[in-house]
Amino acid sequence: MVILGLLALALRGSAQEQLSLRQQADKLFDRYEYFKSLNLYLKISSKNSLAVTERIADCYREMNDYKDAEEWYTKAVQQPKADKADHYYYAETLLRNRKFNEAKEQYKLYYTNDAAALSLKLADCDSAASWTQHPSNYSVKNTTNLNSQYSDWGLTFDGKLGFIFVSDRISDADATDNRTGNNWFKLYHANLNWDEISELPIVNASNIKFEGDYHAGPIAVNAAADSAYITVTTEVAAKNLPIDKQAKRTSQRLYTRRLELLMAKKANGHWVIYDGFPYNNVQQYSIGDAALSKDGRVLYFSSDMPGGEGKTDIWYSGKQRDGSWGKPVNCGKTINTKDEDAFPYIDNNGTLYYASKGLPGMGGYDIYSAKGEKANWSEPQNLKYPINTTADDFCFVTRNGNVGYISSNRDEGKGSDDIYSFVQDTTHHYKLSITPNISPAQHPGIHKLQLNSIYFDLDKSNIRPDAAEELDKLAVLLKQHPILRIEISGYTDSRASSEYNETLSQHRAEAAKEYLISKDIPADRLTIKWYGKTHLANQCAHGVNCTEADHQLNRRVEFKVLNN
Repeated sequence: MVILGLLALALRGSAQEQLSLRQQADKLFDRYEYFKSLNLYLKISSKNSLAVTERIADCYREMNDYKDAEEWYTKAVQQPKADKADHYYYAETLLRNRKFNEAKEQYKLYYTNDAAALSLKLADCDSAASWTQHPSNYSVKNTTNLNSQYSDWGLTFDGKLGFIFVSDRISDADATDNRTGNNWFKLYHANLNWDEISELPIVNASNIKFEGDYHAGPIAVNAAADSAYITVTTEVAAKNLPIDKQAKRTSQRLYTRRLELLMAKKANGHWVIYDGFPYNNVQQYSIGDAALSKDGRVLYFSSDMPGGEGKTDIWYSGKQRDGSWGKPVNCGKTINTKDEDAFPYIDNNGTLYYASKGLPGMGGYDIYSAKGEKANWSEPQNLKYPINTTADDFCFVTRNGNVGYISSNRDEGKGSDDIYSFVQDTTHHYKLSITPNISPAQHPGIHKLQLNSIYFDLDKSNIRPDAAEELDKLAVLLKQHPILRIEISGYTDSRASSEYNETLSQHRAEAAKEYLISKDIPADRLTIKWYGKTHLANQCAHGVNCTEADHQLNRRVEFKVLNN
């Protein structure tokens, strides 16, 4: 996961073969190259050095391997001269691994002179234990078709065309991030069915592919899906970056590659970078994790720029009359904390969702929601388990607040970070109304549900992710009202033979039924019908010249409520 902060590299010094293994490992560690340094520390771990033990534990923690981190912190704190910070990181690891009572004891050993901080951490342990035992009304599911054995996160909507997400899955074996040992983070596009995934083409104004030894992602796309804001690790030459102030003695001249926002437009199927966000300043701070208001007039982002409340804050910039972006303004101390606040997202209702490490929660990044805009917000609400866990939970995206996606490095994933879908199970309330222009005497008991139809790709009957969202809503309604029965009607567009289309429409209706059954809706409450290419939703009959978008409106399944 790209966490807003420092991605440091080093100016190479003398040849490493002249150094001992310990010296080589220390130099790599100082450059945050944990993957490489870990392999060297492990080679000398048998010497039982406290410093080496601490470094091994730190490497595993930085690489999100909490099982092995716990093992090595256990060894570290057992030694008489263990650093006090070892107890803190051991406690964080124990909390992450759901060992709540053990974590509380370690926090007590660390926070000996800060009662307020200790109280917050102990409350996190208690909340995590309680919320895990009493889940909220969200259900969360791994999107296995998108995830890999690597890190996959930051899913967002690419208009109605599909999804864009971040991954360090192998696409170039020679491009390695020595912090993790994996590839650099790149942006990937997935179609609505999640069965076609490819690296997202990003080019500059000269049509040269935007690539190199840097991270790219996440991306924020506007409602029209023709403008985007992409977070990248800066490519500014090392000679133009300031040398870091060293907190400890080191012979290396270290510099920091910070994050910046690039602005892009869609052209010929590619995202074309046309400029950088005007307030980027990679010599002093990072800017990333952009989010747009529904009307595109306010840009939210996270940054460690001066003037914030803590390590990273949520900021906003307003679009001016001339189309430029105004000076960034901090979103205020109601939502920002002394710790890390990042990954903002604004849904269609104007609700802010973001991740924070500084508010009461379950440990790591937790996801919170708040109502308001710009610098005026309600008190943030923790979304609790299973949206949040003791792991890092972040990048909450949704159109309506009830169905959407999150990213998390929780244990049950396929890789170090995974993308999960969610649905809120008890908050939807739909009105039922008698269909206009239909006589109740002619059609007794039939009422039309105010719920969108679901749509299918050409010649396909599989349930797309956008269709799954609508079916999830319908499943919620049926669970709320156990007496309701549903008629599911399948249709096709006008192309191909009547016989073929009749069978295809049947398969589409059956697919919708099977999906609802998988959501624990009894089969005897679901009736299916199919009509092939009859009952078209528009004028696109056989032989009529129509766009693919017009034909799409006919490839559908509709729903009716049947009263007993």
